[in-house]
Amino acid sequence: MKNVSKYQWFREISGIAFAAAVMAGCASVPAPTEQIAVSTAAVANAVGAGGPEFAPAEMRTAQEKLDGANKAMAAKDYERARWLAEQAQVDAQLAVTKARSAKAQKAAFALQEDNRVLREELDRKRN
Repeated sequence: MKNVSKYQWFREISGIAFAAAVMAGCASVPAPTEQIAVSTAAVANAVGAGGPEFAPAEMRTAQEKLDGANKAMAAKDYERARWLAEQAQVDAQLAVTKARSAKAQKAAFALQEDNRVLREELDRKRN
């Protein structure tokens, strides 16, 4: 049996640990196909909720980020693709929220206007 000094043993273990760390760091990142699909659905949902009309800036950034995610997927830059897809999803959700808020404000304004008209009619009938 070979007699190995403590220094040589430490050096060999360090080399193995370094090689394992490099291999783990180079492990391939899986393609974020599910995240791309979720983000695509979120953008479509935002379009259906009125995002282009009520939140055009958020819709534009969501679409740009989704396009970037698809380009990163094609280039096999999966980390960037995942990040951009997640950002697109968040931007699309913000567009939906802004669109719903704007629609609610519009409906509230319409109700206030209807109430004003009714009050005027009641006042006319009283006088």
